[in-house]
Amino acid sequence: MTDPPDWNVFVRTCPSRTSLAEIANKWTAMIVIVLEPGPLRFTEIRAAVDGISGKVLSETLRRLERDGLVERRSYDRMPPHVEYELTPLGHSLQAPLDALRVWAEAHIEKVLDAREGYDDRMARR
Repeated sequence: MTDPPDWNVFVRTCPSRTSLAEIANKWTAMIVIVLEPGPLRFTEIRAAVDGISGKVLSETLRRLERDGLVERRSYDRMPPHVEYELTPLGHSLQAPLDALRVWAEAHIEKVLDAREGYDDRMARR
């Protein structure tokens, strides 16, 4: 029996690097957080994630489905009805991404102050 590989996101060729990059994508994080309560239709996701284009949402949902984080369910109805839902693997991302969301909202004032100070210092150079 062979030992499992030692995955390392800092190695350029490691597949875990592409997975981390996808998870760290701002749209991915927001979509996973929005889908946490349960399945949503495309238009509901788009309405919840302000500023995302239909094209980017569609591409992101396809990548999430390919990575096993989201399941797409199509219902045989008229008009057609499609819903997106987190898989168990997708739900496992919820806690870390929600922690990042909470951190971002709790510290945005300090970040904005730091940006302003930095910009002021750079303008005086």
